[in-house]
Amino acid sequence: MRQRITHYCTRREFLGRSAIFGLTASFPLGLQPPTLAQNRMKALASPSPVVVNHAPLMPRAYDLLPLGSIRPRGWLKRQLRIQANGLSGHLGQTWPDVGPDSGWLGGTGEAWERGPYYLDGIVALAWTLDDPALKKTAQPFIDWTLEHQTPDGRIGPSSNDDWWPRIVMLKALTQYQEATGDPRVIPAMDRYLRFQLAELPRRPLCDWARFRWQDEVLSVIWLYNRTGSTYLLRLANLLHDQGYDWVKQSTPFPYTRGVTAEFLRLNSNQGLSDQDLATHGVNNGQAIKTGPVWSLLSGSAADRGSALRMIADLDRFHGLPNGMFSCDEHLAGRNPSHGSELCTVVESMFSLEQSLSITGQAVLGDWLERLAFNALPGTFTDDMWAHQYDQEPNQVECSLHRKPWVSDGPESNLYGLSPNFGCCTANFSQGWPKFAASLWMRSPAQAPSHQEGLVAAAYAPCEVNIMLGGRSVRLLEVTDYPFRGSVRLDVHPEAPLSFPLRLRIPGWASGTSLTVNGHSLPSPQPGTFAFIERTWAPGDTVQISFPLLPRTSRWYHHSVALERGPLVFSYGIGEDWVKLRNRGLTADWQVFPTTPWNYALRLDPDAPESSIQVSESEVGEVPFSRDQASVRMVVRARQLDLWQAEDGAADPLPSSPVASSNREASLTLIPYAAAKLRMTAFPLCED
Repeated sequence: MRQRITHYCTRREFLGRSAIFGLTASFPLGLQPPTLAQNRMKALASPSPVVVNHAPLMPRAYDLLPLGSIRPRGWLKRQLRIQANGLSGHLGQTWPDVGPDSGWLGGTGEAWERGPYYLDGIVALAWTLDDPALKKTAQPFIDWTLEHQTPDGRIGPSSNDDWWPRIVMLKALTQYQEATGDPRVIPAMDRYLRFQLAELPRRPLCDWARFRWQDEVLSVIWLYNRTGSTYLLRLANLLHDQGYDWVKQSTPFPYTRGVTAEFLRLNSNQGLSDQDLATHGVNNGQAIKTGPVWSLLSGSAADRGSALRMIADLDRFHGLPNGMFSCDEHLAGRNPSHGSELCTVVESMFSLEQSLSITGQAVLGDWLERLAFNALPGTFTDDMWAHQYDQEPNQVECSLHRKPWVSDGPESNLYGLSPNFGCCTANFSQGWPKFAASLWMRSPAQAPSHQEGLVAAAYAPCEVNIMLGGRSVRLLEVTDYPFRGSVRLDVHPEAPLSFPLRLRIPGWASGTSLTVNGHSLPSPQPGTFAFIERTWAPGDTVQISFPLLPRTSRWYHHSVALERGPLVFSYGIGEDWVKLRNRGLTADWQVFPTTPWNYALRLDPDAPESSIQVSESEVGEVPFSRDQASVRMVVRARQLDLWQAEDGAADPLPSSPVASSNREASLTLIPYAAAKLRMTAFPLCED
């Protein structure tokens, strides 16, 4: 039974409880909107402070930091600069859908989801990198949306009235306001959401919006915490009531096998059914956060815990070694020759970031890192000027073929500008910058510390600037993780300050060591947050050493994948890149194999890790490059003559163990994302 939230505090009660900076300047009801001159203001305020949930909302376990609080460093900054110098930073120059004629710039071009999708990622990238050129790219979309709001509160192009693209635009506006303090955003969102509340009873959510309502609830909560307007809680309830019940679907999970076009009746021309949308990969990726998001209103422990149930179900029935579940573009089972849509990768990452913040469950950080360090970079060319729609863990060819996709077309795993469908082209930009913005969170002042603190949700080189206890704290994270296991945290409060650090210890990281200023601490428990509370002085240093030992995991047909820390490893098949067509500033590419790929591994059955040799080299300018791979594994293998490919896709793996009389060979494995043609799940040889 879906729980409604009926406890509303009054606006007076909200303001009495609130200590949010600038709340009274956030366009309270009854005041006039800013003038046009103010609307065009470019000298914007500094980033917002951390804003917490207010009654009757439940608190998050850890509070997300405003966009711009975390700056990437080291290899992560290089990766984001590659993205900015690639398609993300130049998309409007080569793709009309987000170019000057976009409907979200007042033109007659595409006016549905692509403008908001692009803005949602480019805002995160621009303000994470503090890049003036990217900000200049984002600003016209913001200005047109805010300056062309109709008197009744509508936003967006008049050529469509779909709720869905406006849900995405709200996400982009909330990030932008946090990063800039632009005074136009809160009143514009207020007018729009009041309009929507009045409109939804006669024009309810349908299709994509009905299955993605949880994304709008995040924006509704965001605005409530800044205005205290109780109509927003009524709106959240209405979105919940009209939206698809993802939590109910997961108890029990009904889609335990790969679906087919026949099962979905995709050729019936009867529109989008609930089955179509419930088995759609992107919808499932976005849905992971549904229970945690709704738990902020319901207070239900079952809602809060539903993300772990959903992830477990997706992994059990559709899980792939790269951390994704199959969806090309509907749930497709565990065969690693099936693929995952890029939109699903970035949306799953956003769901995990939000769910970790709400629930505080450390294991969600393990899933997030697995996606960020494998599936996300694994679907781009090194320069990020081309991407795939679908990526496969066992990807032996990228060409115009129809197998093995459930419902996608023959361009699905080409590297290009907009293969198969352009949603991923518009949407992929959010992956890296939102990950960077979620590396650290703030713990509230509660037991056992009763002091605000910092939480390491995931690891990568960065710099954090935050106010804790009314004082400025700067923290530098110096690391080459995930390629190396050493993480150094340099803590720099403006003056000695007592606060806690919570450091996520991955589930695989048994034997992790911690030191503070060279003094050892007790070994932390894997799958938890290590807790360190002390009075920190400028220059204090925490050293984390994660043991990056090779390990194996079991997959489809008893196959095996090799892992080290959060990285998954693949055999990089020889690649022959053939240009299919030019696409403005970029091109579409097919990739054909030049070396055999059909190998079975020979590992010691009693101690498989002992059969793996690991070598390291410097992390290069392109972190996930085949030529500059900074970690390599060498394993023994034998070729399997009967395991072949059909129509560009590897046949299903033979069930392990398998026999082969071929000569033993040495295979060099590299990080999954470095190999554009790859084998990731291997059969095992008989002794």
